[in-house]
Amino acid sequence: MAAISFDSSKQYYATGTLVVGYAISSSLLAVINKYAITKFNFPILLTALQYLTSTLGVWLLGKKGLLQHDPFNWATAKKFLPAAVVFYLAIFTNTNLLRHANVDTFIVFRSLTPLLVAIADTTFRNQPCPSKLTFLSLLIILSGAIGYVMTDSGFSLTAYSWAIAYLATITAEMVYIKHVVMNLGLNTWGFVLYNNLLSLMASPMFWLITGEYSDFFEAVGSKSGNIFNLQAVLAVSMSCLFGLSISFFGFAARKAISATAFTVTGVVNKFLTVAINVMIWDKHASPFGVFCLLITIAGGVLYQQSVTGIKAPSPTRESPSYKSINVKEVDSDHEEDQDSGV
Repeated sequence: MAAISFDSSKQYYATGTLVVGYAISSSLLAVINKYAITKFNFPILLTALQYLTSTLGVWLLGKKGLLQHDPFNWATAKKFLPAAVVFYLAIFTNTNLLRHANVDTFIVFRSLTPLLVAIADTTFRNQPCPSKLTFLSLLIILSGAIGYVMTDSGFSLTAYSWAIAYLATITAEMVYIKHVVMNLGLNTWGFVLYNNLLSLMASPMFWLITGEYSDFFEAVGSKSGNIFNLQAVLAVSMSCLFGLSISFFGFAARKAISATAFTVTGVVNKFLTVAINVMIWDKHASPFGVFCLLITIAGGVLYQQSVTGIKAPSPTRESPSYKSINVKEVDSDHEEDQDSGV
């Protein structure tokens, strides 16, 4: 009995450590990314460094036996490429959104994704219309977002253009791309490896197309300032490490706790992000804007409640619906990761 009690206590603290690690990583990541882009104003290079850190991190943790990932091969990479392109565009637009807007604006637009996903699923994938409770939660999310936009003193056409672009790419990824990717049979860490490695390979092309390389080399040769100052190096390093951290703790915590508990943790993390953002600097919305933001998050809580209780039939492995139901379950898991990371 003592041994069982000791093992249970050990398991309890191990699970608690994973949940706390995920909560810290998730709640701080958007704020850290915003800070990093203000100190190192090269979004494509910044994301390339994040992809490099995550790719090396997965490879090294795999070598150490701390995780298992699918091996990289070009045949699978070719099939994965469309997903990697959309993933890259989602991260690219996300980083530029944080570059031109505050963290609150990012959270509001990120919270709008369930509404667009519900519309897209019903329109393009012939899914049933949302239930009354789900529809109500989506209306609450929308009303909070409208209230926030109407009171946003930092409104700019550039920022909201990037916000709309981000909303479009992240919705496309959730509705279509991930369903395609899951058919490849990759495990979660294989998904992370392919996503980040292919995105890293695409980064030089975008670096050249956007002309960011010119701005970077001009800044390097400029005598007016040093882009490699201590603050910039620390900000970029923290952004890269927390990007890897959210993947590790997110996947590990999901295995250790129930899906409902993981979802609740994700919702709490949003509130923590807002609180941290308000406390540490002045790059946040007005009090009424924060109130509208909290309404949007509350709508997200209600949305999660409305869909958590939906039970799908229990198909056999041979059933035609078996594959699609499991794909949807995995898709929901990845949605939580994007919610925090992207």
